[in-house]
Amino acid sequence: IKKEKSAVCKAALNKMIHRIILHSNFVAASCNFNSFFCQKISPDQPQALNMRQIISGLELKLCFAFKVTEGEKNPSERKQKKVAVLAPPPVIMFSGSHKSITKGHRRQKRDWVIPPINVAENSRGPFPQMLVSIRSDQDKDISVRYSITGVGADQPPNEVFSIDPVLGKMFVTKPLDREHRSSYHLRAHAVDMNGNQVENPIDLHIFVIDMNDNRPEFKNQVYNGSVDEGSRPGTYVMHLSAFDADDNTTANGMVRYRILPQTPHSSIPNMFTINSETGDIVTVAPGLDREKVSQYTIIVQATDMEGNLSFGLSNTATAIITVTDINDNPPMLTSRTFSGEVPENQVDVVVANLTVIDADQPHSPNWNAVYRIISGDPAGHFTIRTDPVTNDGMVTVVKPVDFEMNRAFMLTVVASNQAHLASGILSSLQSTAGVTISIQDVNEPPYFPTNPKHIRFEEGVPAGTSLTTFSASDPDRLQMQQIIRYSKLNDPADWLSINRTNGQIVTTAMLDRESVHVKNNIYEATFLATDNGSPAASGTGTLQIYLIDINDNPPALVPRESQICERMNKNVNGVNITAADADTDPNAGPFVFELPNFPSSIRRNWTISRISGDFARLGLRYQVYLEPGMYEVPIIVSDSGNPPLSNRSVIKVKVCPCDEHGDCTTLGAVAAAGLGTGAIISILICIIILLSMVLLFVVWIKRREKERQTKQLLIDPEDDVRDNILKYDEEGGGEEDQDYDLSQLQQPDSLEHIMSKPPGIRRVDERPIIPESQYPIRPVVPHPGDIGDFIHEGLRAADNDPTAPPYDSLLVFDYEGSGSTAGSVSSLNSTSTGDQDYDYLNDWGPRFKKLADMYGGGDDD
Repeated sequence: IKKEKSAVCKAALNKMIHRIILHSNFVAASCNFNSFFCQKISPDQPQALNMRQIISGLELKLCFAFKVTEGEKNPSERKQKKVAVLAPPPVIMFSGSHKSITKGHRRQKRDWVIPPINVAENSRGPFPQMLVSIRSDQDKDISVRYSITGVGADQPPNEVFSIDPVLGKMFVTKPLDREHRSSYHLRAHAVDMNGNQVENPIDLHIFVIDMNDNRPEFKNQVYNGSVDEGSRPGTYVMHLSAFDADDNTTANGMVRYRILPQTPHSSIPNMFTINSETGDIVTVAPGLDREKVSQYTIIVQATDMEGNLSFGLSNTATAIITVTDINDNPPMLTSRTFSGEVPENQVDVVVANLTVIDADQPHSPNWNAVYRIISGDPAGHFTIRTDPVTNDGMVTVVKPVDFEMNRAFMLTVVASNQAHLASGILSSLQSTAGVTISIQDVNEPPYFPTNPKHIRFEEGVPAGTSLTTFSASDPDRLQMQQIIRYSKLNDPADWLSINRTNGQIVTTAMLDRESVHVKNNIYEATFLATDNGSPAASGTGTLQIYLIDINDNPPALVPRESQICERMNKNVNGVNITAADADTDPNAGPFVFELPNFPSSIRRNWTISRISGDFARLGLRYQVYLEPGMYEVPIIVSDSGNPPLSNRSVIKVKVCPCDEHGDCTTLGAVAAAGLGTGAIISILICIIILLSMVLLFVVWIKRREKERQTKQLLIDPEDDVRDNILKYDEEGGGEEDQDYDLSQLQQPDSLEHIMSKPPGIRRVDERPIIPESQYPIRPVVPHPGDIGDFIHEGLRAADNDPTAPPYDSLLVFDYEGSGSTAGSVSSLNSTSTGDQDYDYLNDWGPRFKKLADMYGGGDDD
């Protein structure tokens, strides 16, 4: 109606709205400022299709009508007497069971389509609030009782809806929450007083009309996003979304977004925009530069009611947008020229330090500098390493430079980044610089042009032989010619000497190829060349002498010992022999083995047969028998040198009896060692005697141990404490024991006051005065071998000595104070009631005579 201006259209629409209200059970949802917004829930009748098409999408604005009485001028009275004009609650009729007859045919009346019941959520009542009236057309004839069933009535949640069983009025008993439950399905029943069904149950659909009672809620309060600097307008940045619990098919749940002012306020105040419906944030203006503004903070507001700030509810969230770095700033060297110097022949030395400035993100590939030498160092003497902290370039020497070859280098250096420059960014002229490096001259050591130097000589050359001249050169050609002096640094065998001035090497001893200092026919010595510079410098050179072998070592027989059977028929193979020669071919094998002519018994008993060039076989001649024993057989061995060398060697051959396999037997081996039968028997007898002595000694030890175990001691030495000093811990008294008179512990000066007392009356703290007995001296007896006998002897001596005090005699102690908490023990007596014979006390000796007199004489007592 608001949108239409024609009076005819307005009248037609008004009439249409009244028809909708009357036929659709329309209920207003809310009222604000004397107006409210509602949505029509159309019935499902087909005949209402055209009407729904007409009002589809139309926003209906209905207002309460207030009637003001004439003459009321006071606003307070006007508020009290305003009356809302509302439509009466609808009445829902049960579908009748009447049947109409047409031309003799019966037909049943069609059931009505019950429109849904709309209830606004969060209603303030008063409750119960009436919704509809349900009645049957048969209540005119009989008494009808109405009831409802379903969720919200007799099923949880119970008692949300109730019905008057007589009048059929249905009520809602409490406010409804659409977000908790958006609809209810109930069934209405009509029965008579006997509970019989009067009408068929009808379905009631109750819809909870949404109110805008929930604000949009963001999942997070802070969102983080990023965008590359230099991005074009329209570049996607990030997405924000808010959820509204209200019905999203109505304006109550339709959320719209907008950006509040951004921070910081740069030259462009609105750098970003947000899609009001989707929440996507995009760039809206060019000029994103991380070097100027690295981070933006924007407040995003979400408002329901399609973004209507007057009626909608709002909430906000913070979006932090970080401008990410791109390589839009090339590195720039701080100077066009750099310089440095380095001594010659040094490596891993930093010559110059190149400083660079880059405005991009520090310690990132866009900031990290890479330096390259593009000219001035064709031989690769230098490299430039990047300091990971400062990003400076360190020009470093990686290959030694020679002052005599190059006195200075002019390098051209280019600085770039690890990452390529962004599209459209050109490199700066300040990324290139020149580096001048000066080389400092130092005194270089002499060097041997040929190092190591190889020469060949035969071994055995005499001392004083000149081998070669091993001279060195001075690399400092531009300086005044320096004098070089030579010396020997390492000569393991001390065979050589070198001339100090010209480097001539002469032998000081005969060279021997077979020496332990010669490895693989090569003897190695090291010499030192030193100049007279300041400071002096020296270089080393190695001389390697290859020694050619000569036949200077005769061969030696191998092995030097062996064994052979006494009978030839059991020694078919004999003894295989060979020779060892320190020389090498052709001065070594093949060897010649011969038996000497003297003594003649050698050739008579032994024979040598050739096996190969280096091996031969030594054996007994056929039908020759030798006694078992050790025989020394001389053999002459000759090598193949020119002239050949010979050596007379002796092999010790053990002749012994052999078994059927041709191996020497044990007795045979002993006999071959030179021991006769008598010597062998003597050795066996000695072994038997020695074993018998060992066995007898063991038996004697066992017997003595058994005797000691059978004789038990009368008193355990650990229990005899008569001659032992027992030490007890001191236990100091408390404060009450600290105040005492030490004079009571002192020996009195005179005993007269004690002697004058009558006998029998004496203080308990006085020492008794008795004459000391003079005991006879016991004879000293030698300590017996058995401790038991010793104890018995001591016991008999004590029993026969009437003057010997027993161990339980009266002992005198120092004064320890008077008074005791313990009572007298004199009243203790024996409680034994039985008769006991103590006559055995008479058998215990004089020491127990007193007890025997007291208890032993039972008859007299």
